[in-house]
Amino acid sequence: MINIYNQILKSKANKEKLLAILLDPDKVDLNQVEILIEKTNQSPATHIFIGGSLVQNNIIDELILRIRQVSPFGGRGALPIVLFPGNPAQISNEADAILFLSLISGRNPDFLIEHQIQAVPILKKTNLEIISTGYILIESGTETAVERVSKTTPLARNNPEYILQTAQAGELLGNKLIYLEAGSGAKKAVSKEIIQLVSQNIDIPLIVGGGIVDLQGIQNAYDAGADLVVIGTAFENDLNFFNQNR
Repeated sequence: MINIYNQILKSKANKEKLLAILLDPDKVDLNQVEILIEKTNQSPATHIFIGGSLVQNNIIDELILRIRQVSPFGGRGALPIVLFPGNPAQISNEADAILFLSLISGRNPDFLIEHQIQAVPILKKTNLEIISTGYILIESGTETAVERVSKTTPLARNNPEYILQTAQAGELLGNKLIYLEAGSGAKKAVSKEIIQLVSQNIDIPLIVGGGIVDLQGIQNAYDAGADLVVIGTAFENDLNFFNQNR
C-alpha cells in the first residue's frame, strides 16, 4: 500500500507542489461523478480530499466507490483519496488515508480531542493511513461553516506571530502536517505573509486552503511556501476552474 505521508514528505524535499480537490459529499451529485472525476483528472490535482464541516447525507462510502469505478486507472491506481472529516461519522474504510484533525486554533474540547477519542474504535477497524494534522482556522472576513460548527473563533489575521506559535506548538505536539484554513467560501484567503512566516519556521509539510478563487491564488500560496493547496468551493462552482487563463 502506498504511504501517502511519505509521498508528501518526498514531494516537499523535492520542492514539488501538491494540489488536493476537496469534495463535500453534501454537494456532490452521484449521477455526475463521472464528469466530476474526468475534470479532476484533467486538472493538476495530486490528491482527492473528501469531507466537510457538516455532511448530512450518508454517501461517503458510495461516493468513494463511484470515484474508483470511474477513475481511468481503476482501483488503487488513481489519485489517493484522503478523508478530511468534520466528525467521526465521516470515516470510511474505502479511502486511502485520513487527516486526523485537531482544531488547535480553538479551545472547544470536542474538536481538540473528544471527536478523536470517539473515532479511535472506528479507525482501529480500518486500514486507513492515519496522518495527524494540526488544523488552524484563520480569520477570513466572514463566518465560515467551520467556525459555526466548531463554535470556535478563528485566529486574527493581524497577529501572525500567534498563528506561527500555534503551528509550532502543533509540530512540537507531534502533528505530521499543519493545515492553515480560511474556511469554505472565505472572503479572504490565508495571506502570503502568514503562509511564508509559518512555512519558514516549521519543518513539517504545510497545507493551505480556503478562499482561493483562481489559479493565481494557488500560485500565490505555493510561492509563499505552501506544500499542498486545497481547492473546494471554486471547483464545485466551476468544473472548468483549471481551464481559466489557458
